[in-house]
Amino acid sequence: MHSPMFKCTKLWRRVNYVLTKWRFNSYAMDVSDSCANVQKEVWKSMRLLMIAPEQIAVPPPKGGSVEICMLAIAERLSLQHQVTLMSRKYAHYPPVTINGNLKIVRVPASSPKHYIRAVMAYIRGKNFDWIQIDNRPRFVTPVRKIFPHTPISVFLHSLIFVSKPMIIESIAEMHLSKADAIIANSNSLQQELCTRFPRLHPKIKQVYLGVDLERFHPPSSGRRVKLRKEYDLQGAFVFAFVGRIIPRKGLPVLMKALRQVRKTVPNAKLVIAGRGESGYMTQLKSKAHRLRLSAQFIGYKSHRKMHDVYALADCLVCPSQRHEAFGLVNIEAMATGIPVIASKIGGISEAVQHGVNGLLIKDYRNASSFASAMLKLAKDRAYSQSLGIQARRDMEQQFSWANTAQSLSDLYWSPSDERRRRMK
Repeated sequence: MHSPMFKCTKLWRRVNYVLTKWRFNSYAMDVSDSCANVQKEVWKSMRLLMIAPEQIAVPPPKGGSVEICMLAIAERLSLQHQVTLMSRKYAHYPPVTINGNLKIVRVPASSPKHYIRAVMAYIRGKNFDWIQIDNRPRFVTPVRKIFPHTPISVFLHSLIFVSKPMIIESIAEMHLSKADAIIANSNSLQQELCTRFPRLHPKIKQVYLGVDLERFHPPSSGRRVKLRKEYDLQGAFVFAFVGRIIPRKGLPVLMKALRQVRKTVPNAKLVIAGRGESGYMTQLKSKAHRLRLSAQFIGYKSHRKMHDVYALADCLVCPSQRHEAFGLVNIEAMATGIPVIASKIGGISEAVQHGVNGLLIKDYRNASSFASAMLKLAKDRAYSQSLGIQARRDMEQQFSWANTAQSLSDLYWSPSDERRRRMK
């Protein structure tokens, strides 16, 4: 018989053996999981090609919301993937720009046909895992000819280039049918495309655009005071309009609304940032003078300086009179911490939530409807500020460029695609 001490020693050795084995197995499992995750990440690193429209260079020297979005998305995608972005040539930019995993190649573009031929000449013979064409369905057919087996997506930012006078719908459908995916930047645009092209319904996906949360953020009180002083806006409640100055954007409705607001809140002012045709601009300035409005036309502001326009305002007003696919200016303003008053049309309401982070106008052709909402904010600054605070929170949670890039990565990556598994 063994002594109690011997039994205890033997038991302890057994326990120690079991614990050691358990620790080793746990370590082995951790190593195995880590290796699997590394292998997964290797597989998920793709070679992506993005083809921009022919009209404006990337980065856009002036305007160009599509190009602004493409660059922001490409920069985020390049943190995980090898990205080549094709753009038109611009005199002040080099033919090729390389920044980490992002290569921007610029080619001549005297016409759309000339541009896509130059693009094809560059990409011919190269290997890509996915090709994204933005806003140009016509480019799909020629690209498909030289990449018959590579997945192609068309990222649409509006209905313009699938509608007359840009293109006949049947021709647009013919080009789109050759793509593997059609991406809409809002649920509203997705629904419009499904209605217009029902046979393509299974291919039509939705991915939201984003905003640069580091650049578009609530300004310090000192910065805000300085900006308002530059434009003589001290003590005013400032409404801002930002965008192309064209009839469909609804500036005449906003001007009539401001006239009504100023009867109750005389310190209400309007800042208008954007450009338009000289004849229409003259017409609007005459209207502002005739209505005795306190309205400043501050002209075109580059996107690099646009955050300052939002920073000097108390509220952005978006009185669009026709379908808006999404509304990039709205989420930029909301990221800056100010509420948005906007027409309830198209995809605008997917970011602007009535009474939560802004106000939506159903009767958007009626100036009095806008005036009522504008008065609600101008007369209650605390309420206006609370909407702005919530707007910033909502942008942080849902509308970052990182989220956009991740959604595209998830869409483009297929674990069952053996071709990508063989990537080097």
